[in-house]
Amino acid sequence: MTDDEKKPRIPRNWLRLILGSFSGALAGFAALAVAELVSAWVRPQSGPVIAVGGAAIDRTPAGVKDWAIRNFGTNDKLVLQLGILAVLALFALALGLVALRYRRTGAAGVLVFGIVGAAAATGRPDSTGLTDALPSAVGAAVGAVVLFLLVGHLTLPTSKPSPSSSEEGDSVRAAGWDRRGFVIAATAAAAASAGAGALGRSLTGSRGQDAIASRRNVALPTPASPAPAVPKGAQLRIPGISAFTTPNNDFYRVDTALVVPKVNATTWQLRIHGKGVTRPVTLSFDDLLQRELIERDITLTCVSNEVGGPYVGNARWIGVRLADLLAECGVKPPSRGGPADQLVARSVDGMTIGSPVDDVMDGRDALLAVGMNGQPLPFEHGFPVRMLVPGLYGYVSACKWIKDIELTTFDAYDSYWVKRKWARKAPIKTQSRIDTPKPFARPEAGTVMVGGVAWAQHRGIDKVEIRVDDGPWQEARLAAEDSRDTWRQWSFPWQASKGGHTLTVRATDRTGAVQTEKRARTIPDGASGRHSVVVTVG
Repeated sequence: MTDDEKKPRIPRNWLRLILGSFSGALAGFAALAVAELVSAWVRPQSGPVIAVGGAAIDRTPAGVKDWAIRNFGTNDKLVLQLGILAVLALFALALGLVALRYRRTGAAGVLVFGIVGAAAATGRPDSTGLTDALPSAVGAAVGAVVLFLLVGHLTLPTSKPSPSSSEEGDSVRAAGWDRRGFVIAATAAAAASAGAGALGRSLTGSRGQDAIASRRNVALPTPASPAPAVPKGAQLRIPGISAFTTPNNDFYRVDTALVVPKVNATTWQLRIHGKGVTRPVTLSFDDLLQRELIERDITLTCVSNEVGGPYVGNARWIGVRLADLLAECGVKPPSRGGPADQLVARSVDGMTIGSPVDDVMDGRDALLAVGMNGQPLPFEHGFPVRMLVPGLYGYVSACKWIKDIELTTFDAYDSYWVKRKWARKAPIKTQSRIDTPKPFARPEAGTVMVGGVAWAQHRGIDKVEIRVDDGPWQEARLAAEDSRDTWRQWSFPWQASKGGHTLTVRATDRTGAVQTEKRARTIPDGASGRHSVVVTVG
C-alpha cells in the first residue's frame, strides 16, 4: 500500500457539498459586507440586518416582545440580530447546495435576500425613501455574482478519466473541480468582502463623529429652577439597596432601536403642530438651551417591568417645561376646552408615543430633557432631547430622540404600542421591591436587614410593610422622601430564625391605595402583584 493510498480522502460527493455550502456562505458574507458599505453612504439604519430586525420587531406580537425583554433584558436586540444572522447563514448554505445543481437558480435565490431587505428598509417608519433599498439590492447583486462564479469552478465539464488515472485524480476530475480557480476566486471574494465590511464600519463610525462632537461641545446652562438637594437620609446605608440616584451607565434601556441614533445637536430641530396649536413652532437645540431650564429628580419605569424587576431608575434631569412650551403655542388641555386630548411624540427612528394632554399640562414636571445627572443626555437615553412625564410609564411618555410633537386625539390616532394592544393611558402602578436579601440567599440567624425601594410616581409613597411567611404585616422604616416623583428606599430589621422563609413587601401610596396582591401581566398597562423572596436562614 502506497503512502497516497493510506491518506484519508473526503468522498467526492461530500467534497462538492462542502464546497457548495462554503460558496453559499461566502456569497452571503459578500452580500452583507457590501450592503454594510452601501448603508454607510445611505444611512446605517438602511442596512439589511437592521432593517429586517426592525421590521421583525414591528411585527412581533406584544407578548413575544415582553418575553424577550424579560428573558434577555437589554440584550434582546443583540439576540435578535444574532438570530437574523443565523437564519441568513442557513439560507446562504442552502443556496450554495442548490447552486451545485441549478447554478442560475441558486444565484437568483440570493436576490430574494435583496428583495426582503429592500422591502423591510423602505417599509420602516423612519424610511427616507427608495434610497433605503440600495444597500440590500446592491449587496444581493454582488452576492449572486459571487455564488455564480464560485460554483462555476465546482461544475466545470471534464473529460472522461483514463483507466490509468489514480483514484484521487478520478475524484477531482469527476467532480469537475477547478481547484486552483476556486481557491483564487474564494480568496479574492473573502478578502474583498472583509475589506468592504471594514470600510463600511469605518464610514459608519465617522458619520457619527459630528454627533459625538456636538454632544461633547454642549455646556448645560445653570437651571433657573435647580433641584432641591437630596434630603439627608434619602439614601440608606444598607448594602444591597439600589442607589437613590441611578448612574447613567446603569440606567435601564428598553426601546426598539437596533442602532442607537446619533443625532447632531447643531442640526436637530423639533416641530410642534396639530389640533389646537395656534402658533406652530420649530425649535433648535440652542433655542431650548436659551429658555428657562428646570432641574428635577424623577424616577422612570418601563411598562415591561415585572413585579420586582430591574426596569426602573431614578435620575436628575434638566430640561424645559413642556407645558409652558405648549401653552406658548396656544395649546389648551381638554379640561380647559382644548380640542386635542393626545400629544403624539415622534422619534428620529420612527417611534411614536402618545401621551394624555391633560397629564402633560396638569402642573407636573413634564420635560423636554437635555441633561441627565449633570451631563448632556447619553445617546442611549435620547441625546439631544427626550421627553418624560412623571407618573406615566415610558411607552406613553418617554420619547427618546424626539423630533416632532403633534397635538391630536386618541380617537384619531393610535401610537406604536397602542397598535400592538397596549393601553392608551398607563399611569404607573404602586410597586415595591426587595433588593436585599437576594432570592435564595442564606443569611445567618439573628438580625437581618431587609431593604429595597418603592415607587408610585406623582402620588408618592406613604408606607411600606413586610410580611414574613404568613405572619402579620409589619411596618418598615421609610427613608426620607425627595419628592413624590421619585422612588423611596425602605428598611426592616428582621429577627430571622433558622429555616426557610418567604419575605413579601407591599407599599401604600399617598392616596391611601395599597399595592394589590392580584397578579397581572405587564400587558396591557403594567404588571401588578407583590414582590417576594425566599431565603434559607442558617
